[in-house]
Amino acid sequence: MISLKDFFSFKNNRFFWLNLIAMPCFVVAVILGVLHWLDTYTRHGESIIVPNVNGLPLKQAEIEFDKKNLKFMVVDSNYVKGMLAGAILDQKPAGGAKVKKGRTIYLTINTDEVPKIAIPDIIDNSSYRQAEARLRSLGFKLTEPEFKKKEKDWIYGVKYNGKELTSGEKIPREAVLTLCVGDDKLEGDSLQTDSLFLETGKDNKPIVDESWF
Repeated sequence: MISLKDFFSFKNNRFFWLNLIAMPCFVVAVILGVLHWLDTYTRHGESIIVPNVNGLPLKQAEIEFDKKNLKFMVVDSNYVKGMLAGAILDQKPAGGAKVKKGRTIYLTINTDEVPKIAIPDIIDNSSYRQAEARLRSLGFKLTEPEFKKKEKDWIYGVKYNGKELTSGEKIPREAVLTLCVGDDKLEGDSLQTDSLFLETGKDNKPIVDESWF
């Protein structure tokens, strides 16, 4: 039978005592290793303030992100008249936000291509006032209308650079259009004007009724 003195004797139970001492050391080492891994993985305590690049050219924005060790990606584009092509219109996350190192910032840039808009269904389907309001709301500009001898104030066509357009056809926004509008007075005026002229022959001279002489 082992006495209590022999049990606690390091000489007699060296293997037991070495294991007993090693176990806490091993547990502490594991805990420290896990904490270090978590700190490295999540970059705990590290944050970067996102620079505000709205309005900057894309090249300049790239320089600003490189300074902060941030990545960027252009995900969308839009057209804003008067702004430089390639200028930043929007960014996510926004400037001033705190992010981790290496975070990707998503950008919307300005394009130099004027977007095209489809002509609405106004041809032979709308009054002049309705068509004018609808086209202006889409960003189109209008010249003085072109009148035709048809029903008054009704739309019979839309022209762009002298070309007749069809409903659904796409043209650049802010294009200058001409509406072909009906005016029934033109027909009356035309008849009235025609009545002022005498009937003429082949030699374009007035035909005179000689029975009066």
